[in-house]
Amino acid sequence: MDNINFFSEDIDFTLKSEDQIIAWLQRIAEAENSSIEEISYVFCSDDYLLKINQEYLDHDYYTDIITFDNRDNPEDPIESDIFISIDRVTENASDQNVSFELELKRVLAHGLLHLIGYNDKTEEEQQLMREKEEAYLSLQIN
Repeated sequence: MDNINFFSEDIDFTLKSEDQIIAWLQRIAEAENSSIEEISYVFCSDDYLLKINQEYLDHDYYTDIITFDNRDNPEDPIESDIFISIDRVTENASDQNVSFELELKRVLAHGLLHLIGYNDKTEEEQQLMREKEEAYLSLQIN
């Protein structure tokens, strides 16, 4: 179970129930007929993620997550670095009137679902992504 790892950059953040979340993310991948070689989730601040967004994606706005797919071929096992702004997750949870833990799990799943092949550019893609997130959140054991 050491193929999913969690790190913090420029903030002091520790993920609760790490082993349970790793097992849950593995179940999502298995349910979608995908395998994980390695995923590094990096928790950071808004400013840290904004710099990544500007430098690598040429976007000048805050976001909750940026997912880098490190595979040469999408059919290969998943290899990725996923950056998550704890500031954004906190604000989004408040805006949507849900717990921080629930919103964080949604974002963790969201990044993995992107790597599995789901997108969210169009309204239809956004709806399917949200349905997948909700389905997998309902399977999460708290």
